[in-house]
Amino acid sequence: MIAKPVIASFAVLVVAAANPSHTREARKASPKPDKSCAEFDYDALSLREVGQRNTLDWRMYLLHRNEPISFWHDVPLYPDPENKQIVNFVVEIPRWTDGKIETRRPEALNPIFHDEKNGAPRFVESVWPHKSYPFLYGSIPQTWENPNLNHSFTGFPGDKDPMDLFDIGRDDGYTGQIKKVKLLGGLAVNDGDETDWKMLGIDIKDPLAALVNTYEDVEKYRPGTIQAFRDWFTYYKVARGDEIIPIIGETYQSVSFIVDTVEESHRYWQDLVSGKEDPGKIAIAQTSQVILSSWVPCKSARKELVIPKKASKPQEPAAKPERYHWWYYLNAERELVQVP
Repeated sequence: MIAKPVIASFAVLVVAAANPSHTREARKASPKPDKSCAEFDYDALSLREVGQRNTLDWRMYLLHRNEPISFWHDVPLYPDPENKQIVNFVVEIPRWTDGKIETRRPEALNPIFHDEKNGAPRFVESVWPHKSYPFLYGSIPQTWENPNLNHSFTGFPGDKDPMDLFDIGRDDGYTGQIKKVKLLGGLAVNDGDETDWKMLGIDIKDPLAALVNTYEDVEKYRPGTIQAFRDWFTYYKVARGDEIIPIIGETYQSVSFIVDTVEESHRYWQDLVSGKEDPGKIAIAQTSQVILSSWVPCKSARKELVIPKKASKPQEPAAKPERYHWWYYLNAERELVQVP
């Protein structure tokens, strides 16, 4: 697993080009991958943090043997391809925090960044009884919510992102952490007429993990939490003035269905990084799939893709707006209660 990041000397963030400046197909015939990139080693991962937290310039990069790689494209989907109920999970938002932290689609090697709304860093309001995000939240690497087709179950196109996952293990986590989690079910969220799956998982190292294999099992040991988390996804945006978000099928889908859905999303991702799907503004440069035109040698990726060479000096996060320190309350109809 990744050690918590050590912040080194200051480096100015340079926004890199989305894709390599020239196609890998123009390289000399049959390039061989550097084994340090091709052979993924969890113990060789580290993080590079650039900029001040709670600002739009802040970035978190993933390193493998001290060379930058992509959170999205280079972390494998399955720790063990023979067991597809266990997937890797990129922690973007630790439990009990409220910054809207995501994997950056358009930037080279897809660092983690602070999402924006109306030109300012985006935060999530705390809606009673939840404090910000009540679970670890992040993405499943090497998956893609394909926007170019209407998905058979939801009837809506994908939202262009990797699949989302929330981890109900008791570890609070940290941004950039790579975890192995067991899939327990999933919610088909219709967010703005886009398919936005929220997969339910639990860290395989959590004491509860060996006792639960489905979302129904969780109810035996943590009564009420499954319904509470389902409700959270429907109303967490109400506090900022949005409507309730529908759940297609109303409840969680089964593990077997979710495993198949993740595998399907992995195929969509393969089409994305291979060029079968037009990536548009999505950065598809990666260091692990040497046969693809999106491949960049790991030893030259930092320079070629203009990735910051050093981390920033330690500094306090920028202050967040006062309104994100407040609690918000909804009535029985899930409407925001306004104080006269």
